[in-house]
Amino acid sequence: MEHRAALTPSTAKTLLDAGFKITVERSSQRIFDDEEYAKVGCPLVKTLSWKTDAPADAYIVGLKELPENDNSPLHHTHIFFAHCFKNQGGWKELLHRFDAGKGTILDLEFLNDSNGRRVAAFGYMAGFAGAAVAIDVWCHQKINKGKTYGALKPYPNENALIDFSKKRLAEAAAKNGNVYPTIMVMGALGRCGTGACDFARKAGIPEKNIIKWDIQETKAGGPFREIVESDIFVNCIYLNTKIPPFITRQLIDGPRKLSIICDVSCDTTNPNNPLPVYTINTTFDKPTVPVESSNPYPLEVCSIDHLPTLLPRESSDMFSKDLLPTMLALKNRKDSPVWNGAEKLYKEKLAASKA
Repeated sequence: MEHRAALTPSTAKTLLDAGFKITVERSSQRIFDDEEYAKVGCPLVKTLSWKTDAPADAYIVGLKELPENDNSPLHHTHIFFAHCFKNQGGWKELLHRFDAGKGTILDLEFLNDSNGRRVAAFGYMAGFAGAAVAIDVWCHQKINKGKTYGALKPYPNENALIDFSKKRLAEAAAKNGNVYPTIMVMGALGRCGTGACDFARKAGIPEKNIIKWDIQETKAGGPFREIVESDIFVNCIYLNTKIPPFITRQLIDGPRKLSIICDVSCDTTNPNNPLPVYTINTTFDKPTVPVESSNPYPLEVCSIDHLPTLLPRESSDMFSKDLLPTMLALKNRKDSPVWNGAEKLYKEKLAASKA
């Protein structure tokens, strides 16, 4: 269900005009049709042909993880979300593949400017989509009590998603004494949290029902009872150090209103995950997993790690536009602090994988 692209036809055209050569692999999955790239001048080639046909000095630009069940050495410089720099599951094995082939990872998640801020991120759309899914799960729990929440499918545009959510909320609130849910957003001041709060507003949740927490509210350290006193919890924090857990088994076993957690941050395999009540990533096919609790009131977790693909075209357009100046800087990569920082980080993580 991943339909996004790091380079859109529009940004590809800008790069072509700047003198770059761009070859695009055919894809029936991508939100942008092959022909959209062909129209701006990109030659099309078969899927996964980069493995055998890409020149040694080509950059392989993708989005998410490489194909599974493949331990072959990787020879190119890849620009993608590798998901291996925070000790996620399989991180050493992936780094060793690049080491064996003398390749390099320039990770999209760690392209930072001189202020340490990411040059491009899906964070806003991740929060936006995460709140959408969490709110819809809450609606489903009220409208279809006891029934499993079904598969998700991407929406053609933002308006279609908002219209759907408004109708569902009205129907669910009617079954809940005309009371709208409270939604707590952790990391509310960041890009991701801002997206979550914006969606809640656009869907029609009253401002007083949107509980916004950030560093100031969490500096004392968890766990926090306020989380289980909300109907919906959306976690948008960026985790890079160990922190006390936000919730515990004891909290969810006790009295609570909480019935859906959307962990947008999705640090499922991270040993420092601040939501230690679930252990698996969910998918668009099966968006939620139930949490075991001695409290019979239902509690589910959504831990989809590519939520922005709920709105793939808008997500790709926003991300690729932000990424474009950095892509243009590839012409003089050795003079780019952003690319130099990314390469330095790769070397540090590779060394750590051998320690």
